[in-house]
Amino acid sequence: MSWWRLPDRVPFGLRVFFRGAFALLACATLALAIHVLQDEKQRSHRNYQDGLLKNQAQIAALLRHPTGQLALLNPGSAEQAVTPLRPLVLPFSAIDFDDKAKAQQAVEMAGCHVQYPDSASLCVAVGNNPYAGGFLYLIGSFISGDLASHAPGELDFRGAHRVQIEVAMRGRTLRWIAPFERLDDGNAPGVRGRLTGYSADVPVTHGTRSVRDFRGYLWQDGRCLDPGVDTADCKRRSFLSVRLPVEVFRDALFQKRPVWPPPDLDQILTRLQVLAPGEGPPLFDSNAPDAVRPFSLADLRPLLLPGETLRVRRLAADGRTPSPDLFTLKGVIDDDERGSPWMDRLVRRLPVQGYDTPIESREVIATPLGRYELTLTGDVRTVNRNLAAVATRVSWFVGAMLLAVVLTWLAIEVRIIRRITLLTRRAATVSTGMRAAEGLARIDLSDLRGGDELGVLAQGLQDLLQRVNEDVRREQIRAEQEKDMWQAVGHEIMSPLQSLMALHGSADDPSHRYINRMQHAVRVLYGHASPSEAFDATTLQLQSVDINEFLAHVAGNAPYTGIDEVVFEPLSQAVPVRADEYSLEDVVTHVLRNADRYRPPGSPIRITLDASDATQARVVIHNPGPPVPEDMLEKIFEYGVSDQDDSAALGHRGQGLFVARTYMAKMGGTITARNDTDGVAFVLVLQRAGGVGARG
Repeated sequence: MSWWRLPDRVPFGLRVFFRGAFALLACATLALAIHVLQDEKQRSHRNYQDGLLKNQAQIAALLRHPTGQLALLNPGSAEQAVTPLRPLVLPFSAIDFDDKAKAQQAVEMAGCHVQYPDSASLCVAVGNNPYAGGFLYLIGSFISGDLASHAPGELDFRGAHRVQIEVAMRGRTLRWIAPFERLDDGNAPGVRGRLTGYSADVPVTHGTRSVRDFRGYLWQDGRCLDPGVDTADCKRRSFLSVRLPVEVFRDALFQKRPVWPPPDLDQILTRLQVLAPGEGPPLFDSNAPDAVRPFSLADLRPLLLPGETLRVRRLAADGRTPSPDLFTLKGVIDDDERGSPWMDRLVRRLPVQGYDTPIESREVIATPLGRYELTLTGDVRTVNRNLAAVATRVSWFVGAMLLAVVLTWLAIEVRIIRRITLLTRRAATVSTGMRAAEGLARIDLSDLRGGDELGVLAQGLQDLLQRVNEDVRREQIRAEQEKDMWQAVGHEIMSPLQSLMALHGSADDPSHRYINRMQHAVRVLYGHASPSEAFDATTLQLQSVDINEFLAHVAGNAPYTGIDEVVFEPLSQAVPVRADEYSLEDVVTHVLRNADRYRPPGSPIRITLDASDATQARVVIHNPGPPVPEDMLEKIFEYGVSDQDDSAALGHRGQGLFVARTYMAKMGGTITARNDTDGVAFVLVLQRAGGVGARG
């Protein structure tokens, strides 16, 4: 039989307790992990909501800054190539281009600079107010040596630093060239000059005029970029500011309702080159590669958490008319942080209050060109994914804990519970072995011995069983000796009784009846190891006996047995019952001897017969004397029960009432004892005769 299987009728409470404890521990570990996971989901959901609001506030604060407003006013700039440059709409109406500090501050605050690898920068933009003039602003900086100035009246510009500008729009290409003309600033550090613009589409002659609305200035810092180089040959940063007139823009201003900014502003291509004296390559070219675009709405993507969506749309003037989204950004989902599918399903099934409510936050940004609505929408599935990813990593620890519980349980099962099961099963066979014919329990506990507690217990049980088996063997030997003794005694007694039967063979002889009773008693006990076994194995021959006549005969012969004052008043009719005459006489005699022992000297023992019931007869034997304790009314009929400590020495073995109840049961009757007010009464109930037969 496998040790996993419970043996028949072997106690298993301890095993159920151990296994239930480990099962409860495993369930508690899982329940704790799921509870913590649900609590973390609730916390993550709450933190995600708070983080979404903070993120919305951060994005809104960034877009309210001029840099953010620049991104709002130019939502499509992120989708276009950086070069060639396209004009951007500034959050300012115009730029004070002839003031270096103000122009520089304006473009730096707006963040419209396009950065180049050689530390150059350039901002091409228009103001947000059409009535400030339809001008195109080009403001930037570059690195160069000392600036060479153009001499007034010189028709060849190649001897000086110059700026060349191209603007391609609406199928036309406009070109300007502006040489640097130094202005005297007194003792001010650095170099300052203007850029005089000429149309590059026509040759410059003595009569050529400069473009009237073209304004440009160029400043060079007096400090060297590298302090360790001689100041005469060092590189310095130069800052240029150009206001470029665009006739198409100016023509649109004369309309009644000018559209500003122009709808094709993102299709206007602008190029600016700074040329050094001579025919060499330009010092700076706005179409140079690796240019870095200014801040745009696309740069907000890193601020979005995975699953978040930012939508930007411009509100109508009435605030009700819906408008399409100008821009939509979605947070990047990190595929590296993916949990296992089963953990993801578990996290999704965990109930969290308010988890199904959409998470959305709105903010309105006011700009000079209108109001913009920002809608930041969260995705709670991100919480599930992130939590599932974390839970997947932590699940290894939970799995390790469960594995430790299971391994501990298996270790206890193999090391302790299995041995307890074997010990219990083998101990359960002890009772079966003791009830066997030989009465010996043969079990082997040698495989369960050891140095631990169970091993000591198994060793002790083995030694105890060995001692019990030795005692049982001695008891069997003694019983065999007693059986031989009883057989010998019975053989020696039967021979004189046969002789007496020959001397008193007449049925009229009173001694004949008592000799028969003696032979019957010897036959009952002959061949048995103990009197109780002999009485239990007796087979009675039931016949019809007149109990009325029988009791009269017993009362009359009682003085011959040493029992005086037995009183019985016979009834007037015969009362036949089913009984064995000799066994019934033994029953009545045992009860009379018990009554004689406890009655006061000289008091009568009364026998009464009640035949009022047609199915049974009741015989009551009453004697005055002390009552029987209530707890002994049933025990006095057990074998060996006596109220005298030395009953065996006095010839009282406590078997008289046991024999009486045994014989009454075999005759289909009963015998009970009761306490009356003046003594004790034994009630014998016999079945009325209707047929006879043998009863075992």
